[in-house]
Amino acid sequence: MASSSHPVSPSETRAAGFSLYQFFSPGGLLSKTHPAYEFRRGQLQMAQAVEESLEEKRHLIVEAGTGTGKTLAYLLPVIRSGKRVIISTGTKNLQEQLFFKDVPALERALFPDGDRKLSVCYMKGRNNYLCRKKLIDLTDQPVLSGLEEIEHYRAIAAWENTTQTGDRAELAELPEASALWHKLDARADTCLGQKCKEYDRCFITEMRRRAAESDIIIVNHHLFFADLSIKLEAEGAPDAGVLPECGAVIFDEAHELEDIAGNYFGISVSNLRMDELTRDVEHLLQREKLYTPQISGAIQSVRERSQLFFSLLPAHEGRFAFDSRREFLEENGEEFLALNQSLYRLAAELEQLPQKPEEVFTLTRRAQQLQVQLGFVMENEDPNTVFWIERRGFRGAPGAPARQKSSERAGGRTNVYLQATPIEVGQILRECLWSKLETSVLTSATLAVGGAFDYIRQRLGLDHARELIVPSHFDYESQAIFYVPPDLPDPRTPQFVGAAADRIRRLLEITRGRAFVLFTSYAQMNEIYDRLLGLLEYPMLKQGDAPKSALLEEFRLTPNAVLFGTSSFWQGVDVQGEQLSCVIIDRLPFAVPSDPVVAARVKAIDAGGGNAFFEYQVPSAVITLKQGFGRLIRSLHDRGLLCLLDNRILKKQYGRVFVESLPRYSRTTDVRKVEEFFGADVGE
Repeated sequence: MASSSHPVSPSETRAAGFSLYQFFSPGGLLSKTHPAYEFRRGQLQMAQAVEESLEEKRHLIVEAGTGTGKTLAYLLPVIRSGKRVIISTGTKNLQEQLFFKDVPALERALFPDGDRKLSVCYMKGRNNYLCRKKLIDLTDQPVLSGLEEIEHYRAIAAWENTTQTGDRAELAELPEASALWHKLDARADTCLGQKCKEYDRCFITEMRRRAAESDIIIVNHHLFFADLSIKLEAEGAPDAGVLPECGAVIFDEAHELEDIAGNYFGISVSNLRMDELTRDVEHLLQREKLYTPQISGAIQSVRERSQLFFSLLPAHEGRFAFDSRREFLEENGEEFLALNQSLYRLAAELEQLPQKPEEVFTLTRRAQQLQVQLGFVMENEDPNTVFWIERRGFRGAPGAPARQKSSERAGGRTNVYLQATPIEVGQILRECLWSKLETSVLTSATLAVGGAFDYIRQRLGLDHARELIVPSHFDYESQAIFYVPPDLPDPRTPQFVGAAADRIRRLLEITRGRAFVLFTSYAQMNEIYDRLLGLLEYPMLKQGDAPKSALLEEFRLTPNAVLFGTSSFWQGVDVQGEQLSCVIIDRLPFAVPSDPVVAARVKAIDAGGGNAFFEYQVPSAVITLKQGFGRLIRSLHDRGLLCLLDNRILKKQYGRVFVESLPRYSRTTDVRKVEEFFGADVGE
C-alpha cells in the first residue's frame, strides 16, 4: 500500500552508512525528526538484539516495558536485514498504528527529503474486504431484507466504484454489525480463486500482489494463524493462503499467541454454518435457475436435521465441556447420522447438477467439509483435544455484551457451536512454525513471569530462543502508587462486593474520578456499578452500553469520567494524561477454572506430573494483571493510582510471584498514603 516512484530496498539503509547507535542515539537521525524524542537505552538494546537474531537466524523473546519504543526497535533492524519480514500484531488497531504512524515516522528519519518510501503493506482478514463478484450477483438478483439493507447496499455499491482496497474500514457509515456485509465479504469458504471471473479485479488478488511486492507485510495474529491453518490443511497447494513466504516473523503482543493459535488449529461446527450453507446454495441455484425438487429436498433436509440435532445438545449457558459425547451418541445416534447423511446427500445432489457454475464446486466442498468436521467433533478421541460447546445469542446470559454479530442475533435465537480445541499448542507450533522459520521475534510488555520466560516458552513450544528483558523507560516508583487494601474480605465471599463498592467510592473521590475500574466478570461489574450509581458525582460509563471505541472516545472527552469494564479493556487501550489517573482491579485475574479449555489444560499438566496451579494458572494471571495495570502509565508525564482489591496477593504464597513480576511501583496498604500521593484532603 505504501508506494513511491523511488521505493527503497532494505540494503540501502545499510549502505547509507549509519549504525543502530547513530540512528537511536542523542543527536542521531531519529532525534532530528521526532518531535518528542528522548534517548532510550532499552530501545537501542532491543534493536541490537533483533538485528543479531536476524543475522544469526535465531529466535528471540523480548519483554520490552511500556515506553521502550519497541516498534521502532524492531522496524529498523527489519528494514536493514534485506529480508522479507511479516510483522504480526495483536489487533487491527495496532496494525494501523504501525502502518500509518510508525512507518511514516521511520521514513521521515531515514529519508528527510521525502523522495523515497519503504516497501510496506498491511493486510487484514478476508472478511474485511468486499467480494466484487458477490456485489455483482446481488445487483443482478437483489436479496435484500428491509430498508436498512437497501441503504447499506447503495452505500457499498457507490463506494465500490472509488475504493482502491475494498477495505470496509473506509466505509465509516456502515455499522459494525451490518448483516449485508456478511453476505458480501470475501471470506475463504465462498471464494472461487483463479476460476472467478472477477479474479483480476479482486481485492484479495490485489492484496496478494501488494504483499508479493513488499519487503514488510503487517498483519494481525488472527490473519497469520488463519493463513497458517489453511496452508497446513491444503498441504502446500499453490493458491492456499494469502501471505507470501518470508525470512522472519515479528510477533508483537506475543502474549496472545497461545489462545489465538488454539482457535485456528481447532474446529468449530455450528447451526449457523449449516444455515449459511443452505442459504448460499439456495441463492445460487435460484439465480442460476438450477433449482430442482431433488435439490430443494436436500436443502430442506439439512435445515430440519440441523435444527433437531443442535436442539438435542446439552442446554447449559455459555461455554462448557462436552464430556458426554459417547452417551449423547448412544441416545441420539440416529439424529447425528441423519444430519451427516443429509450433508452427504446435499453434496451429491450438487455434484449431479448439469452445466454447473464454478460456485457449485465451492458449495460442494463446504458441505463435505462440514460432514467431516461434524464427524471429528462428535467421534474423535484425540487425547490432545478438548471437546466443548458454546451457546451464543442475542438474549445471552445476564451481563453479556449488548452488541452481537448480526448473523448471530437474527430472530433473537441462540446459536450453538460444537468446538474442538488443542489442549497444548506448543507441539503444533514447534513442528509447523518454529522449525520452519529462520527467525522469529516474540515481543510484548508482558511476557516474563518472575523475571523469566519459562512459562511462555513452555506454552508456545519455543525451545531454543535468546531472551531479553528491557526495563521500561518510565520511573514507576515516582509515577505510580500501588495500593492493596489489607482489610477487605476475600473476593470469593459474599461480603466482598459491598466492601469493594465502598472502597472504590472512596478511592474515586480521592482521584476525582478519572479512572478505569476493571473486573474479571460481567456479573461483578454490573453489581458494583449498580451500587455506585447515584452515589458518585462523576460521569459513569459501562462496557456494553455502547461500542468499545465509542466508550473510549467518550471517556477521553468527559472530565472526571469513570469507565467500568471487563476483559476487553485490560489491554490494547491507550489513554495518556490526567484523564486516566487511576486503575482499580477487583481481583487477581485467574482464568475461570470451569472454562473447558482451561480445565483441560490444568488436567493435562497435573496428569503429566506437573503443578498446573503454579505452572499455568498463576503465570497466566500474572500476565493478565500486568496488562491491566499497564493501562495507567503510558508516558513520562503520567501519574496515578493502581489498586488491587484482592489482598490474597499479600497473604498467599503465590502472591509473591505477582509482586515480583510487577514493575517497581511505590507500594502501600494505607489509604492515607494514596491521599498524600494525590494531595487529597479526604477524611475518614
